[in-house]
Amino acid sequence: MPDITVARYAANQGSRRFAGPVARQHRRVACATLACCLGLLFWANHLHAHEPGLSTADIQWRSDRIDIVLTFSVVDMDNVFALDNDGDGKVSQLEFSYAKNRLGSAAAGLVELQLDGQKLSAAEPTIQMDAQNNIEFLMRFAAQPASNLTYRCLLFSKLPRNHRHFVSVKDAGAKLLGERLLNADADTFNEPVSGASAETGTAAVPQQNTFLSFLFLGIEHILTGYDHLLFLFALLLVTREFISALKIITCFTIAHSITLAVATFDLVNIPSRIVEPLIAATIVYVAIENIILRAEPKGRWLLTFSFGLIHGFGFASVLREMNIGAARGGIAVPLVSFNLGVEVGQITVAVILLPLIWKFSKSPVFITRWIPACSAVVALAGGFWLVQRVFGF
Repeated sequence: MPDITVARYAANQGSRRFAGPVARQHRRVACATLACCLGLLFWANHLHAHEPGLSTADIQWRSDRIDIVLTFSVVDMDNVFALDNDGDGKVSQLEFSYAKNRLGSAAAGLVELQLDGQKLSAAEPTIQMDAQNNIEFLMRFAAQPASNLTYRCLLFSKLPRNHRHFVSVKDAGAKLLGERLLNADADTFNEPVSGASAETGTAAVPQQNTFLSFLFLGIEHILTGYDHLLFLFALLLVTREFISALKIITCFTIAHSITLAVATFDLVNIPSRIVEPLIAATIVYVAIENIILRAEPKGRWLLTFSFGLIHGFGFASVLREMNIGAARGGIAVPLVSFNLGVEVGQITVAVILLPLIWKFSKSPVFITRWIPACSAVVALAGGFWLVQRVFGF
């Protein structure tokens, strides 16, 4: 009997010694997960999946003048000119009407246009706010035939550092003469446009510059598209084989390439107020599926393809905001190069993530604890964005 009591005592002491490290490990996992969740809430509250940061200048020669249509997002204009009077985070048509005269007075300081080194002055601009939450400035400059056009965006110093300004120049027949993507470091478009005021122009479109500009824009968009990255991370988190990961990435690529093309060509147009909540919902769904199954579900490639179609409309909003679909003759290069940039960024992320995921997957603790924990954090972020986008917080 005493021997049994001693044995039980020793066993209890051993289990306590064993339970101590396990409990501490569980507490560390719980604390780390909680910290990640709190950090992600703070992070998600200050990040948006698609920052405005994009504007366009559509320049067209006429027989006796040059017309420029400037398009800026309401958010960018609000940051520069403080249009939101009641502080509700939105600019109503009434608030826009109050600020219209102020915007008209400031229009001359938005851009600078020169012909052969001579600065042109614009007439009183026409200003409107469209249904896509953009503010458009129609500016008209009296002009004469010239050999060189210089356009400069003067607003970069007041906009975020990553702002991009897409400039396109067309002749009187709407033929594309040149285009360029400007930024804070390269804020000037300078092109020979001899004869552009006639029905046909002689300037050549700088295809190489356009290709590289949109390639880098695509890379930047995916690397700063935190919702797309979290979706990709949730998909790859439970993969165990190279073929499986390849199927997921390929299906996602094909799907969003399809919708990116049809949306950019304006064959299908789904409003952002519908697309953005759906993107957040796809993140939540995949994360919850990971928590429940803790392994890659059968046929996830099909789910990835379906959800990739939705994400493609999100990518397309970048080119649509820049009015790329309206650039006849110039849409192919931006579309292909932007999509290629998205793929380069996506593959780069996958190449970094997959070796780490596969290495940690060899540990049972990673499968039983960390996959649910990471997926919970992803679901939390997706849920936050879903509520934010549905209710407009």
